[in-house]
Amino acid sequence: MGDDSTPDLEQVLDTVGPRLRALRKERRATLAQLSESTGISVSTLSRLESGQRRPTLELLLLLAAAHQVPLDQLVDAPPTGDPRVHMRPFERHGSTIIPLTRRPGGVQAFKQVLPARTPERDPELKVHDGYEWMYVMSGRVRLLLGDRDIVLTAGEAAEFDTHIPHWFGNPGPGPAEILSLYGPQGERMHVRTRSVRAAER
Repeated sequence: MGDDSTPDLEQVLDTVGPRLRALRKERRATLAQLSESTGISVSTLSRLESGQRRPTLELLLLLAAAHQVPLDQLVDAPPTGDPRVHMRPFERHGSTIIPLTRRPGGVQAFKQVLPARTPERDPELKVHDGYEWMYVMSGRVRLLLGDRDIVLTAGEAAEFDTHIPHWFGNPGPGPAEILSLYGPQGERMHVRTRSVRAAER
């Protein structure tokens, strides 16, 4: 029985390195940046991606958390037949973000909860690759898009090319919830995008 399972295990492990590299490249992260977020040395990350080192469960858990993907996606585990998405919320810039899709490529769906806050006097507009669609489920969302300043209320939706300088936030008075879809590259969701000011330097 052990002999029958060994080839399958080796084949699965051989695919982990290329998958890790593809995920990192897709997020445009360097080995140094990934090392900083996971605590794994750059040399170990490089050896994992090249297949020179076999991944351990501890390393895979750290990398899955850093890439915000399920562990089974790193090892390409066979589907269980359960189509439900096991949502794992995370915090970013004071907002709670809940992934609603599994795969990092293609269209990504998120639920985002924006806490009530004092509106920013000078919001920093950003640009990045992709296309974005958002639907306000509750509360109010202020959207700055190019030279337009719009307040969306519950039941309203907006869509736009993310190459246009944009920013959105919650003008209050209560929290807001939005459902967002991001086209290819748009799932970076302002994490590593450059501001217009930075792009002009």
